[in-house]
Amino acid sequence: MSSSATTSGPDTPTPPDDEPSSERRRSRFPTPLRWTLVFFVVMIALIVAIWPRDSGSDGTASPTADPGVAAVPDAKVDDAALARARAEAAVQPCPNTGLPASNNAALAGVVAPCLSDGSAYDLGAGTAGKPVLVNMWAVWCLPCRRELPVLAEYAQRAGDRVTVLTVHAEQGAGNPYAVLTFLREIGVHLPTVLDVDGKVAAALRAPRVFPSTILIRPDGTIATTLPKEFGSADEVADAVRDATGVAT
Repeated sequence: MSSSATTSGPDTPTPPDDEPSSERRRSRFPTPLRWTLVFFVVMIALIVAIWPRDSGSDGTASPTADPGVAAVPDAKVDDAALARARAEAAVQPCPNTGLPASNNAALAGVVAPCLSDGSAYDLGAGTAGKPVLVNMWAVWCLPCRRELPVLAEYAQRAGDRVTVLTVHAEQGAGNPYAVLTFLREIGVHLPTVLDVDGKVAAALRAPRVFPSTILIRPDGTIATTLPKEFGSADEVADAVRDATGVAT
């Protein structure tokens, strides 16, 4: 007999042939481990289901609906910290055309804090006599983070032909420190107003969608409202031309 052959003697245990293979496979994963794996799979599925989408089904970016809550709480920082934040953000002063205001202007008599120095700013008087691009945005809005640099590029391109003014939404406007920090992080210095009481949005009949852009004629009347995200300065220029007739 060949020496390489192996035989089972009477004392050698033989595994039962009728044990299902699935039972042998399950034995490799104890019950607690299996339930732990199930838990993690379910949690990942839930996170994927509720994770906010910033693009539509057609691949284009979607504006963010107003959540209806103050997503950014009021900041409690001392005057020195707020002054440092203003210096670091280098936000431009709110515009002042020096032209006479129209009583029929949508923003006539609307006053809100100017982010650059905290002073009360009359939006109707400050923007009178020129086409105005008002952009409504918020620090908690992802599309706004992408769009603001585009608007900054457009503002530089338009020069003094069009006034570009951004307005932070009421939700979070009570926290100038957070708004300044946000603008410093993205490197945008556009003049900004804090709509702390919602009066700017009400005067412009702005939709509760961010970002939204309202284009205003030189006489202060509203030309159009665009609840969308602009992807380039050329897109902004086209919208301004179509609404106001001003080429930039």
